[in-house]
Amino acid sequence: MKLNPVVGLDVAKGESEAQAFLDKDRPYGKSFSVKHIKEDLDSFASFLKGIERKTGVRPAVILESTGHYHTPIIQCLEENQYLYILVNPIISHQAKKTSLRKVKTDAVDAYHLCVLYYKEDFEPYKKRGLRLLNLRTLSRQYETVTNLYVQAKLQFHTILDQVFPEYRGVFGDLFSKVSLQVLKDFPTSQDVLSAGEGKIMERIEEMRVKRSANWARERVAKLMASAKRNPFQQCIYQSHLYSLDMYISMLLQYQEHLSNLERQIDVLAEEIEEYKIIQSIPGIGGKIAATIISEIGEVDRFNHPKKLVAYAGIDPSVHSSGKFTATINHITKRGSSRLRHALYMAVLCGIRSSRNKKLKEYYDRKRNEGKPSKVAMIACVNKLLHWIYAILKRNEPFLDMA
Repeated sequence: MKLNPVVGLDVAKGESEAQAFLDKDRPYGKSFSVKHIKEDLDSFASFLKGIERKTGVRPAVILESTGHYHTPIIQCLEENQYLYILVNPIISHQAKKTSLRKVKTDAVDAYHLCVLYYKEDFEPYKKRGLRLLNLRTLSRQYETVTNLYVQAKLQFHTILDQVFPEYRGVFGDLFSKVSLQVLKDFPTSQDVLSAGEGKIMERIEEMRVKRSANWARERVAKLMASAKRNPFQQCIYQSHLYSLDMYISMLLQYQEHLSNLERQIDVLAEEIEEYKIIQSIPGIGGKIAATIISEIGEVDRFNHPKKLVAYAGIDPSVHSSGKFTATINHITKRGSSRLRHALYMAVLCGIRSSRNKKLKEYYDRKRNEGKPSKVAMIACVNKLLHWIYAILKRNEPFLDMA
């Protein structure tokens, strides 16, 4: 009888616990620890080869996805050409609950992973392309820096309200580079009035690039008028001025980082064919397209559009027991939150001003059926993801036939 060996790995920081099975209900020896260093990884590869000689079959390796901690193990398995399966921690956690005894150790977790391997029909992990991985990393960095930038903006508003609230109406964009630099040089109304129109005009003239001289004079006039109206001319704490200067420096740095990330994303995305294909859908711009394609990866990882829908976490949950079947089912939200958010923004951009006519018609049809706005939006997200799956599979641009 042909055996089906597997090795379960409970991955932690710096080391993993391994348990081998020769076949279902046939553990092989006791569990052992594998440190993520070259010597131990080489020994682990030799252990896998020993199982292969004993069973005549190359063993599979099953492990949880643990951020970056499993990277050394994956590299070792790929170098030795062993099949490995990355399991979502949610799935493995639910499987561990089936045991009557409440025991939580690394050895038990590795054992349960082997048991789970024989219960479920797992597909081997499909390695993602280097370009898509790099694009995903850049897109996630961009999202992280953007969130920090937004938080800094909110804190900046709080400080500005206590130092120079009238400054808000001076520039059309409060957070433009010229606006922030002027405020950094003249943070209070007293500084503005003491400097005078001439000095401030010179400073703006140094920084303006595409604006006219009339624009600069208008800004100076507004700034002088705002300084005279400012209520906080005498009661400003030194700590507030320090905080204002600190947040201005942070905002300028975040803007520079975001600009650099945008350039890197654009350069890398232009080399990926799928990026241009997704952009053919009305309402999907460059940043949204980069996020979508980097989070999906190779579409060949999904052999059915419903699997991609589940990966995005927009598949409806199901609750049925006996004669009862729930009629109100929320989406699972168990997939990629970044992909889900990017798809939602794409739908929002598509139906706004009817940029995507087919999507807008579908949204209106759902609303006419009595669906709430959010339900109709999620239905559009589902529809959009099916379109994305189809055009990526066919390697053809989207055709709006509406």
